[in-house]
Amino acid sequence: MFLSGILFIQLLVLPVAASEQSNAPAKTDDSFLEMVQRRSFRYFLDCSNPANGLVLDRADNFRGPDLSYTFASISAVGFGLASLPVGVERGWISRAEASARTKTTLRFFSEKMESVHGFFYHFVDMQTGLRYRDVELSSIDTSLFLTGALTAAAYFGDPEITGLAEGLYRRVDWQWMMNGAETLCMGWRPEKGFISNHWDSYDENMVMYILALGSPTFPIPPASWKAIKRPRGSYKEHNFILSPPLFTHQFSHIFVDFRGKSDGFADYFENSVQATLANRRFCIDNAAEFKTYGPDSWGLSAGMGPNGYTAYGAPPGPYHHDGTVILAAPAASIVFTPELSLSALKYWYGKYRKELWGRYGFTDSFNLDRKFVATDAYGINQGPTLLMIENLRSGLVWRLFMSLPQVQNGMAAAGFGSAAGSAAAAPAAAGATAAPVDVRRLGLGEATW
Repeated sequence: MFLSGILFIQLLVLPVAASEQSNAPAKTDDSFLEMVQRRSFRYFLDCSNPANGLVLDRADNFRGPDLSYTFASISAVGFGLASLPVGVERGWISRAEASARTKTTLRFFSEKMESVHGFFYHFVDMQTGLRYRDVELSSIDTSLFLTGALTAAAYFGDPEITGLAEGLYRRVDWQWMMNGAETLCMGWRPEKGFISNHWDSYDENMVMYILALGSPTFPIPPASWKAIKRPRGSYKEHNFILSPPLFTHQFSHIFVDFRGKSDGFADYFENSVQATLANRRFCIDNAAEFKTYGPDSWGLSAGMGPNGYTAYGAPPGPYHHDGTVILAAPAASIVFTPELSLSALKYWYGKYRKELWGRYGFTDSFNLDRKFVATDAYGINQGPTLLMIENLRSGLVWRLFMSLPQVQNGMAAAGFGSAAGSAAAAPAAAGATAAPVDVRRLGLGEATW
């Protein structure tokens, strides 16, 4: 199969073990997670343009990429770059090939990608890198791309990769993106200028602010971090900062190790633990009304629903749900609730493997009441699944990102003090862990699915 011209499906890049070919059950919890990660990693091999490193926004999880779906997601590129060190460490790709892919991507972004003041458009054409339709110049998606680029640079230690990644970071004009306000704007369009909405409330933007605060060229003032609203609420016994979709409590934590740290406003790791537990509890509380929900089937986040792509969420705060479960939601919360997240993944693999398990691992979502199963996998869900599982297993992504001086400067400017060392363990909560663990010691024993 070929993607018009230069993009082709690299079916032979990633060797497929016999156990994966037959979908045979994994023997231990650790090998199960390895299998989930490896399938997610395949997404970034199959769905990347080898000529420029751009990554498809989504792809059919059972038939491979749709050749007519030709736009790339900038944030998915970032997750793909961060996944390459994991692939090398796990033996899924050679260091030489991973390094070459990283260089190809960063060269293209440095030399040919359409950008304004260092920011990139949310979606771009898969082959040319030009703006897709009328999408916005996106501050958050640019940030997620940069986190991946800088993480890869920290891993490879290659002068060219480091120079390219740091060059891309240095040219981002964060001050321009504030547009005279206290906080960063969500984006800009050439037709209308700046978007009226700003990143002025707690959500997935925390890593963006850390990068902007630590910028060596266009840093924003520490007052911007303090200006972020952090309204709290409770669901049952769980109290945390309001932000209903679960991905908003996950994305920054993929890279920033918030364990045992506080800026005087919150312990953000513990906050995500409580948000995850509340999200699960809400699904359990509504299991009588929606067949998909249950103790091992939960997760309300952004994903494909029966009526289109939707940001599902749970209370407190404004939320929407219709019985659709996003499978990446428990997976990307696995550092917060390892036993509960692993149990959900094993449950789905055991009971619905035929419907939900495909070329890239778990498909995006399903809803039993609506008889709906999403056929696609999304880069922005496959990436967090792979990377958060790696943080649970080894802490690799955390260590790489937190080793960067710019990140340490950003953390200090936000009020965290020194962020260079290994964090102390955060207070343990039900179902939570404070450090990478040997998943074979989670108490779940041998796989029985």
